[in-house]
Formats: sequence, structure tokens, C-alpha cells
Amino acid sequence: MTLKNWMIFKSIVCIVFGVGFVFAAAPLMTLYGATLNATGTLFAQFLGASFVVLAIYLWLARNVTDAEANRAIVLAVFVGDAVGFIVALLAQLSGMFNALGWMIVALWLVLSLGFGYFLVVKPAAQAQPG
Repeated sequence: MTLKNWMIFKSIVCIVFGVGFVFAAAPLMTLYGATLNATGTLFAQFLGASFVVLAIYLWLARNVTDAEANRAIVLAVFVGDAVGFIVALLAQLSGMFNALGWMIVALWLVLSLGFGYFLVVKPAAQAQPG
């Protein structure tokens, strides 16, 4: 797996969830056993907008070959995904979501491990196109 491919994968995940949260936040959350009031729906839509921004950002950054720029991108996304994993795990353990919530926990974990891999194990691959 190359960093470019991982960025494309994350970009696709972000656009799917982003569009889902922007246009159907409340119905989407009911799949996970959660209900949203008007304020919750608004904040889920803000989250969706942020996911759309991240999707576009990663899509446009997928061909960056500058090692310093790639390290900054990978570090930022890794930290964000690690925090997302912790938040999702705590929410799931508190009973906030139904069993489908474990899918979200796993997704955040996989994404953070992927960017962690390019941050720690394979940092030299960041500057290689492909």
C-alpha cells in the first residue's frame, strides 16, 4: 500500500460519511441506535462538512512528493484519526451506539493505524510518487 492509495481510500471514506452527514445526519445516526435533536443534527452536518473538506484536501494532496509536506499531512491526519478512535471507542463502551457502532470504532482504528504506519514504519515512502 502506498501513501497515495491510503490517501485516496481515506478521501473516499470521508466523502461518503461527509455527504451522508450533511444530507441525512439524523437517519444515518439511527442506524447506530442514536437519535439527534435539531442541535445534534446541525453539529452532525458541521462534522459532515469537515469530512468533505478533509476528503478534498487528501484527494488534492495524494500526489505531493515533498517529504516535509507529506510528513505534516500524515501527522495531522494520524492525530485526528487517533482522537476519533478514542472518542468512538469511549462512546461505544458507554453504550451510546448499538452493535453497529463497533464498525465506526474499527474504521477509526484502521485509518489511524494506516497513517501511523506511514508516520513511523515507512516514512521514506511518503516522498515517493505512486
